[in-house]
Amino acid sequence: MKQMPKEKGSRQSTDIFQLLKETMEKEKKKEKQELLAPLEIQEFFVDGNITINKRTCRGLECKLCIKACPTNALYWKKGEVEIVEKLCIYCGACVLSCIVDDCIRIIRRRETGESESFSKPREFTMLQHAINTKKRHKRVGNVFPTVESYLKRYLKSKF
Repeated sequence: MKQMPKEKGSRQSTDIFQLLKETMEKEKKKEKQELLAPLEIQEFFVDGNITINKRTCRGLECKLCIKACPTNALYWKKGEVEIVEKLCIYCGACVLSCIVDDCIRIIRRRETGESESFSKPREFTMLQHAINTKKRHKRVGNVFPTVESYLKRYLKSKF
């Protein structure tokens, strides 16, 4: 069998590290879906990060974040709150229930690419309010006609 000579500059290269990264991300996502399937919880965020400041956490006094977590991603271990990152859906319930500001920090990314970060209940509620306001404006825009379409429709009927 005769091999064709390669032309200069036509060498096809594959980034093995990018392929490994993509494969690991797919496996991680699949494993997370399998863990969350029995809980019947829908995941809204592409990825995220949750951290707990151990210096300010008053876990022994309250454990409210553990009680509020819908997936049981937070648990009590040897005198402090720990996180199972694979179970966390970055919903923000722990931040809302925490009695200490800036104790739990969540950074999450939506499918649209928007990144959100909050560590206080007030920041979380303001973020939710902004999201709901955008949705309301979009619904109103879909229901009611624009000024131009309104004028076209009703000016023609008068004349």
